[in-house]
Amino acid sequence: MGKKSLKKRNPVPPKQTIQLSQCMIVKNEEKNIGKALGWAKGIAFEQIVVDTGSTDRTVELAEQMGAKVYHFEWINDFSAAKNYAIGQATGNWIAFLDADEYLSPEDAKKMLALVKKIQSEPMLRAQYPAIMSPIVQLNDQGKPFGIDEQIRVYRNIPSLRYIGRIHEMLSLDFKNIRYTDDFSIMHTGYAKSVYTESLKADRNIAILREELAERPDDLNLKVYLADALDAKAKSGEQDGSIDADAEAEALYSEAAYSDGQIYTQLRRRALLLAMDKKLMTGKPVSECERMCLRALSLFPGDPDYEYYHARVLRKMGDHGTAWSILRNCETKLIKGSIDKKALIAVKPWLVFIEMVLLADESGDVESVVKYATMVLMENKTQQDILSPYIATMFRSGNTEEDITAILAKIYNMSDPQDVLFVAHAAKKCGAIDLARTMARLAGSLINV
Repeated sequence: MGKKSLKKRNPVPPKQTIQLSQCMIVKNEEKNIGKALGWAKGIAFEQIVVDTGSTDRTVELAEQMGAKVYHFEWINDFSAAKNYAIGQATGNWIAFLDADEYLSPEDAKKMLALVKKIQSEPMLRAQYPAIMSPIVQLNDQGKPFGIDEQIRVYRNIPSLRYIGRIHEMLSLDFKNIRYTDDFSIMHTGYAKSVYTESLKADRNIAILREELAERPDDLNLKVYLADALDAKAKSGEQDGSIDADAEAEALYSEAAYSDGQIYTQLRRRALLLAMDKKLMTGKPVSECERMCLRALSLFPGDPDYEYYHARVLRKMGDHGTAWSILRNCETKLIKGSIDKKALIAVKPWLVFIEMVLLADESGDVESVVKYATMVLMENKTQQDILSPYIATMFRSGNTEEDITAILAKIYNMSDPQDVLFVAHAAKKCGAIDLARTMARLAGSLINV
């Protein structure tokens, strides 16, 4: 499978020094390869690229940047390809990032500093052969929408190899992992544009079904399959043979309720996504609450589960308890005491959306205005928030002119799309005169 060999491999350096081998497997990563190799140029003593069948300029560009390029015949097995790449590494530490992942220059230096610290102390070197750090998911605009944890940096020792054909994991005990938030890896691979690549989802689904046939009780595989099905459902390209969204929900729920062995971060995700899907698909609130209580029993005080519990309590009519929980989440957000991996830490306006809806149902005009303003200033496309915001301002005695002036601080009244958005929201809440005014204004802007 390996078609390129070096005349002479460098010897493994002494333990007290650091020689970092950057490794990656690639296929048609022409658009990413420059950044994928560029971040490590100043800290890696070798860069190893294993190509699995590119038909674009990936190989050419990698070679131009000085990488050692190898070729591996793709056999639907990520572990096999990655283990081949590790086999070419001559450094004593490895940074194995995907082509759509990178470190900022500052975090690259912090990562290297931590590696040097571990390597220089014999007890740390023996105890922690791998480092787990945050991995930040970026959307198409380069903004974070989620944070996970992954192992991307580890010692180059024979016992550390990948297992699993897909969603491969290193074969080591989690007690031997050095957890850190000193540096974060940026990941663009789950951006919206990637979700629409249904062929990638189909490939993952096929491989995971094969693995599950061999290990039908593996909860980790079930969560990974649910993720792939969820990606397919989000792409909107269903083939009619499966209901990807429904199957994803069933798998997330199975993993969430099971007492079987599963990686902690996968159980957390299964619980979170199972709750979200149950709420989104209108499942009975009793079922939704049971899931919330299950999550909170396993992870007491987790802000994400508290947020979902508040949403369920609002639907159950327990406004007082829901409001108390949300105010507590708000306090934690303000103080910065919420783990940055929490969903609501990444998107605090989720809490404020729920507070708007709860305040609107409770007739709390002041809170509707306060939290709706906070939400819309952060994300003005929330029509479900804009509608009660407009209705509340009318109920508070504001005139159409007053409300237009307030909305002009958030929306561009010279942009017909913004104006039409306001018109739709006004119509939805029964503010017909304002809706007509906005529609006429949009028409005049379009006809200019």
